[in-house]
Amino acid sequence: MFRCNPLILVLPLVAAVCAGCGSSSSSSSTTIPGSSSSSSSVAPTACTGTESLVIVEATDDGSNDGHGPANVLDGSLNSDSRWSSEGDDKALVLDLGTLANIAEVKTAWLSADERTAFYTIEASTDNNNWVTLVASGQSQGTEGFYADTFDRLDAQYVRIIGQGNSVNLWNSLLEVEVHGCGGLDEQPTIPNGPPALSELDPNQPPSENFDLSRWYISIPTDEDGNGRADNIKEDDLNDGYEQPDYFYTGADGGMVFRVGPTGFKTSTNTSYTRVELREMLRAGNTSIDTQGVNANNWVFGSAPAEDLAAAGGVDGNMRATLAVNRVSTTGEAYQIGRVIIGQIHANDDEPVRLYYRKLPSNDKGSIYLAHEIQGGDDTWYDMIGGRSNIEFNPEDGIALDEVFSYEINVEGNELTVFIYREGKPTVKQVVDMSSSGYDQGGQYMYFKAGAYNQNNTADEEDYTQATFYALEHSHD
Repeated sequence: MFRCNPLILVLPLVAAVCAGCGSSSSSSSTTIPGSSSSSSSVAPTACTGTESLVIVEATDDGSNDGHGPANVLDGSLNSDSRWSSEGDDKALVLDLGTLANIAEVKTAWLSADERTAFYTIEASTDNNNWVTLVASGQSQGTEGFYADTFDRLDAQYVRIIGQGNSVNLWNSLLEVEVHGCGGLDEQPTIPNGPPALSELDPNQPPSENFDLSRWYISIPTDEDGNGRADNIKEDDLNDGYEQPDYFYTGADGGMVFRVGPTGFKTSTNTSYTRVELREMLRAGNTSIDTQGVNANNWVFGSAPAEDLAAAGGVDGNMRATLAVNRVSTTGEAYQIGRVIIGQIHANDDEPVRLYYRKLPSNDKGSIYLAHEIQGGDDTWYDMIGGRSNIEFNPEDGIALDEVFSYEINVEGNELTVFIYREGKPTVKQVVDMSSSGYDQGGQYMYFKAGAYNQNNTADEEDYTQATFYALEHSHD
């Protein structure tokens, strides 16, 4: 997904930080290998007809000449936008993202009016066992697409194996289409992966290492005497602000958020204390209100046209790399060990709250999220482990001080959350928000990140701490 004007907070590559670590809702948690889209093991519903199917990804063995496999999916027949790989039996693999009933493959080859391309077409349900569809394919000497048809079958993967052309051994394919029925309705969200890590100085305050110009931070103190938590606005935050009890640079260079069970809160409707960044697209221009559909906030792409025009951004993506260093160990059972590490906040509700929770008897913690219906209830999704008060130690959980990354992405009414850890499969959760009410006029959004303690019954000396090593937020 293309994003403009990324706002990036980054950290150095230090030994303690790993570079790669890291109702309305109908889907369940899905684990996907690596960073590719997940595949379905369920056969498509019986269907008839033939239409162009969604192709999630095109890949090869990496021996192309710089004209990579993604070029065959960009809709362009320009000669510069092609896949080119020299040699016999060079393969291009197309992933449909799910099983579909396929009937036809259309290919457009470079200089097809001057030379004949030779190829084989195969299909597979598992990217391992292949069935030959077209044994001796040849382009037919005209520009544009040529269709190879075959007996219909179910497949998720299509492989085009090039055997050169009538002039040389180059395999140069401009575009490809797979036709059939029962595939994906639309292109799924592809994970961007963990944010990049970069160098910073652990002896400097956070704003000397991170661009905090489009955030303010809430601290559970009340220096101005208004009875609510203090909000340090963008310019002050980005001008060297730190608070040694709550917000500071750690010994490893990370940006530390530390919060206890008590203290001043951001509003009378809030039950818990926080040390948390709040996205401020206005970047210090205080003539723009913090609330409302305006240049300070963003809206979903499904919002009314007038809101799309008025907002500071449309749709959103936030990625973070962090470690949770400590969680509460005392208090009421249902509150112990939980902290919110990222969220999207709307006018009064939260389209997503991302939780980390570790119980005192467990070595590892869980990751789960809540999606709040606008004006309604929460829907919960377990991603790693679970949120139970008696959750057994999650076998694949995340330990305290273990570095991991998350990505929160919104496109229209689709919310997707990814969890990344080095050497482990990416975990993905998709939430359909089409009935959640956030596409109504007047609903505005902003990201939040930090440590939002979810325990107000713990002992006074108990506290929660998270250290962030990278943070990016962007909008269309």
